[in-house]
Amino acid sequence: MMRTENYRGTASVAACILGSAFFCMASLLHAQEIAPPQNAVPTKKSLPFPGDVFQVAGHTAFLIMPVYQPVSEPIPWVWYAPTLKGLPADAEKWMFKKLLDEGIAIAGIDVGESYGSPAGRDLFQTFYEYLVRDRGLSKKPCLLARSRGGLMHYSWAVEHPNSVAGIAGIYPVCDLTSYPGIERACGAYGMSAEQLASELSEQNPIERLEPLAKAKVPIFHIQGDADKVVPLQENSAELALRYRTWKGPVEINVIEGQGHNMWRGWFECQELVDFLILHCKNSQPFK
Repeated sequence: MMRTENYRGTASVAACILGSAFFCMASLLHAQEIAPPQNAVPTKKSLPFPGDVFQVAGHTAFLIMPVYQPVSEPIPWVWYAPTLKGLPADAEKWMFKKLLDEGIAIAGIDVGESYGSPAGRDLFQTFYEYLVRDRGLSKKPCLLARSRGGLMHYSWAVEHPNSVAGIAGIYPVCDLTSYPGIERACGAYGMSAEQLASELSEQNPIERLEPLAKAKVPIFHIQGDADKVVPLQENSAELALRYRTWKGPVEINVIEGQGHNMWRGWFECQELVDFLILHCKNSQPFK
């Protein structure tokens, strides 16, 4: 049964020269490391529908294009996360087909278990810039976060609110202290648990929602009230309450008795698909 609840962060001159040279070289190497290659390297990944699988900054990425593509407008798209091994899976096939039939592309990049870390966010930004610049995709995708993909998407989105048309979530993680917990997440952040705990206001997405709300980015989540892995109250419900503080548009559809599982209803939710279609298409003019 579904109920809808609207729950509406002094050296010598020679040393200086050498230091500057080292800094410039390190910056150049870093830029080369994260920049997508001119010719994407073919790789393998199983997808629910045929698509282009390639490498961006040494990470596996995918792009599934719709048969219908606008001639003169950027292509609307849904950005899926987490793109880990085996994801997206056949469970997403129903909603992916609905999106593709509406002329909406679907894409994602595997950044590993980043938990929304700065390194993961940098890779997300590189991927985003590549798709917009080189693949003709819209500057404002809708984000689709499944489970821990919520940490990845929200951590990037709060820093780029004007690049997001909307955010949809299937039991998404919103608070890294809830999942995976500071002890597990700190490694991905390159910090000790104590350091990460002291920087939660700068790292934890649920603490950093204000820019998204002020940009009026719409949010739609579907989550169960029996979820023990990603508890409703600490994640979607808490996010919604905080989002309302800045008058951000948010809706949480709560499924009674469901947990963090593979129930078919999560992946065949017409309301979620309608939300994605609406906001992908509203993000740019259509002819």
